[in-house]
Amino acid sequence: MSAPEPDETTADGLLGKVIGKAKSAVGSLLQDEGLQREGNLQQARVDAELEAEREQQAAEQREREAEVVEERAETTAERDRLRAELAAEAREEAAERAAESREQAIERQASAKEAAVDQRTEAQKRAAEAEERAAVQRRAAEAAEAARLEREATKAEKAADLIDPEES
Repeated sequence: MSAPEPDETTADGLLGKVIGKAKSAVGSLLQDEGLQREGNLQQARVDAELEAEREQQAAEQREREAEVVEERAETTAERDRLRAELAAEAREEAAERAAESREQAIERQASAKEAAVDQRTEAQKRAAEAEERAAVQRRAAEAAEAARLEREATKAEKAADLIDPEES
């Protein structure tokens, strides 16, 4: 048993390492350098496979960690995008509320101005009506005064005719 045959299979992992140590020990006891070398090579191959497996697992772990970091970065970017979107929506809503508030203030001012104009118009109308009534009353008073004066004049003429009947 100096070298493994090409179709001979060797055990992997811990069992392969134990078998390799056993071959090396038996080769050392029997002073069979080929068996000892075969055992040492089998141990070295198993160690290399274990190291490769550890490196593969470490690489997979690094890959998973990189994926987690990438997912975190994507999540952070998405969160930041959503925050920016929400902030933009909030600014837009605030601008809409401000515009609506300005429009309402303008409408209130316009209504107040319109009410003031209506009040002034109504006051002017009432003043004009009062002035017209006063004018009618003045005309009536003047007509009454004119009629009274006319009666007095007629009465005075009659009295004068009675006193001096010739001048009529």
